[in-house]
Amino acid sequence: MSTAYNLTEIRQGGAHDLPAVATIMHEAFDPRYGEAWTTAQCMGMLSLPGAWLTLARHGDGDAGFALARSTGIDAELLLLAVRPRARGRGVGGALLRSVIAEARLRGSEDIHLEVRAGNEAVRLYLREGFLKVGERRGYYRGRHGHLFDALTYSRKIG
Repeated sequence: MSTAYNLTEIRQGGAHDLPAVATIMHEAFDPRYGEAWTTAQCMGMLSLPGAWLTLARHGDGDAGFALARSTGIDAELLLLAVRPRARGRGVGGALLRSVIAEARLRGSEDIHLEVRAGNEAVRLYLREGFLKVGERRGYYRGRHGHLFDALTYSRKIG
């Protein structure tokens, strides 16, 4: 099943889409922050009960993806990435709204996420109703051992 949001086609994905996910991560995540997951990490998460992959297509190609999971009344956005050339076109918002809708269908009442402090995606999360609920100092280790804070956000969806 696919859904269109602002000229962005959203569809559910699977393990066969992980090469596209790896390509998007390579383009979207700055390597100095160490945020990209390996294909094996994505496959491991996707194989767990309650996990799902959502892909976005904008124009003529894959534009982004989201990896999420639901564990009963709580859902978690694990990864969301949009290719640089597709940013500013509503792709991230379409992916996020699709993940929230799917989490609601799965019975979740709240959705949580964690993001590196300074990540531009924070604006999207705030715009979509997420509230900051916590901070972990020096949680992420980037290139050359640099540490970055992690910010946690949540929002009601049920």
